[in-house]
Amino acid sequence: MSLTDHLSARIQADGPMSVADYMGDCLLHPQLGYYTTRDPLGAKGDFTTAPEISQMFGELLGLALAQAWISQGSPAPFTLAELGPGRGTLMADLLRATRGVPGFHTAMQIHLVEASPALRAVQTKTLDGHAPEWLDTVNALPQQPLFLVANEFFDALPIRQFVRSGDHWSEKRIGLKEGALCFGLTPAAPQPALEHRLADTSEGDLVELCESAAPITAAIAARIAADGGAALIVDYGDWRALGDTLQALRAHQPADPLQAPGQADLTAHVDFEALALAAKSEGCAFTRLTPQGVFLERLGITDRARALAPPLQGEALENLISAHRRLTHPDEMGNLFKVLGLYPSQAAPPPGLNP
Repeated sequence: MSLTDHLSARIQADGPMSVADYMGDCLLHPQLGYYTTRDPLGAKGDFTTAPEISQMFGELLGLALAQAWISQGSPAPFTLAELGPGRGTLMADLLRATRGVPGFHTAMQIHLVEASPALRAVQTKTLDGHAPEWLDTVNALPQQPLFLVANEFFDALPIRQFVRSGDHWSEKRIGLKEGALCFGLTPAAPQPALEHRLADTSEGDLVELCESAAPITAAIAARIAADGGAALIVDYGDWRALGDTLQALRAHQPADPLQAPGQADLTAHVDFEALALAAKSEGCAFTRLTPQGVFLERLGITDRARALAPPLQGEALENLISAHRRLTHPDEMGNLFKVLGLYPSQAAPPPGLNP
């Protein structure tokens, strides 16, 4: 049975499904899901993330977390965690960059929150010698100081989509038409979770709601508020989402989200306001939302690129220059991707970010 067959059978039995349920099955179905059946990264995959573009990204995030750890008194032991670690490249670069930080590696306990068996296998090879522990959810993180990074994690969480109709909302759902998957709308009804969006939307506007993002953020924030630590959340999106941002990517090209389910990556822009409010509800401070390019420049990415350049020439040097531009330039990832930091209210924000 293909995933299309599975989805069609589910719709025939239960009726049209939410976009969130569709994304959940497409990405994480135990046998047929996108992330459970493949390594999606790199030239042979469907997309490339910042850590795969350049080692500088993971190095700078690692040193930022290490400085936050030092600023909070170098607690030991502490949890060093990553959500959705991909191939483990970011964590590997982070660990290499922090080898010289006195006491950091001795005190750390590495935990990776990863749902994909295929990617866990790749991470095992990438992080050989470091013995990380894998977790299914953030709720399983130890009760101790937590220093965490999440790069392109929240964008893959399932979203629901709603279209405003008067003071009510119609939910966008996925059903069948002549045997093919298609979008449709439910009758308009009140949506208490979107009450605050009536002030900044108009008739026919589409808004997205990621119901799992707030609880995940709250769990992270609760540990940081209680035990200390810091989190760096890097993703594309903005302070408040508006419009249809659901997108599919296959072989590095945009695709129809309803075509070839389970064969393409599905993501949506992150509503950072929801993450910040979830952190605030746990008594955890959050930073200003900062463009990735600005954040990396504050951390010294240009100096790092210059330090890496002297022994390089030809294509290798061109790749370094291209990577710097791709990560920082406003027309590349520099403005599209944003950074939100979480930290204890009595501590300083992580380096590169302002309160």
